[in-house]
Formats: sequence, C-alpha cells, structure tokens
Amino acid sequence: MRAGEDGKTVTVVHVMRHGEVENPEGILYGRLPGYHLSELGRRMADRVAEHLEGRDITRVVASPLERAQETAAPVAKAHGLDVGVDDRLIEAGNVFQGKTFGVGDGALRRPENWRHLLNPFRPSWGEPYIDQVVRMRGALESAKDAARGHEAVVVSHQLPIWTLRSYVERRRLWHDPRRRQCTLASLTSFTFLGDRIVSVGYSEPAIDLVPEHLRGGPRRNTGGSGAVGA
Repeated sequence: MRAGEDGKTVTVVHVMRHGEVENPEGILYGRLPGYHLSELGRRMADRVAEHLEGRDITRVVASPLERAQETAAPVAKAHGLDVGVDDRLIEAGNVFQGKTFGVGDGALRRPENWRHLLNPFRPSWGEPYIDQVVRMRGALESAKDAARGHEAVVVSHQLPIWTLRSYVERRRLWHDPRRRQCTLASLTSFTFLGDRIVSVGYSEPAIDLVPEHLRGGPRRNTGGSGAVGA
C-alpha cells in the first residue's frame, strides 16, 4: 500500500484507449459488436502491456466491446489477472452508428441528417456529454476502490475518455474532435490521494505504431502529470 505525505492512500487508475480496429469499410462502428483489433492494434496492446509490466497493477477492466477486451488482455496476462467487464466504459452512443460519416462523404448534405446536427453542445447526434461523465466517473471510482493503494487499468474509447478528462480538468465538454488528446492505445492516468483526484497524466507508449493521420490532438508523450482541482 502506498501512502502520501498526509498518510492517505495513493491509487493510480490508467484509462487506456483501445488499439487500432480492423475496419476497411470506414464504418462508424460505435457500439456495434464484431469489430476486433487489427494486427497493428494487437501490437499496440502488446506494447502497452510491456510498458506497464513493472507497475503495481492489481485490477484490469474493460468496456464489453471486443476491441476493448482484446486491448486489455495482454495487460491482464502480464500481471496474472483476469479482464473484468464494466458496461459504463462502453463507447458513446451515436445515431450515425453503422454508417459512414466523415469529411467529403456527403453526409452533411443529406437533409435526414440535419436534425441530428442542431446542437453541438449536447451533442444532438448522440449520448449527452454529461451522461458520459456520470458513467465514466462511476467506472473510475470503482476501479480506484478495487485497486486502492495500487494501480488499475481500465480500457475504454476515445470520446468517453476525453469527456471524463475534460470534466476532471474543468474544461468545457463540447469541443473540436480534432483536438482530443487521446490517441490509439494511449494512457490517461488519474492519481488519487485517498478519494480525491490530485493529478492527471497522459502518455503514448505505442505512438510510433500509430499512423500519422490517426494521431489526433497535440503531442505529449510523457509520463508527467498536471495538478487538478476535482
């Protein structure tokens, strides 16, 4: 058990985004079943497991979706653990699930889509940001309690992870998706002193495996952390 200067227990929960998914059709797969890691995605998961091999990890849990479970498996195996399932870690709901929806595909010109794009602050096309915060914070707290005094790894998806981090760091929840700092197989690490989050760190152990066009927001491949007030 690790303790801070005031005697309170120190616990770290690493929230990991899954690795690359096999999706040659470019479908917005969302919560659909049947989407697995690609060969590159499996290499990403192995890389993160190697990166965390010497850490004091006592709990590994993941979203029920296949890509998250497969990403968590190497980490769990390296520490002699089973992968738990927490439904609260699932991908954000999206009305465009099962379709292609991207720049240049004509989706924004289709009248049937316009009613889903009226309110980017909620957002109107999917699960409200605050609902994501509630469930992700619950999953984070559960992992902290299960690994108290040690470390935990939970595997989730980009938007829920970024929304959780934005809330903890007291930023607005609506944002430009291109600016999310949550690349494939990245770790957003929350350090607790007792039951209070005292810092948030971000690292990218598999960044050299991530294709340039998928790297997303500003680069910061460090183990450092910033203090927070949440």
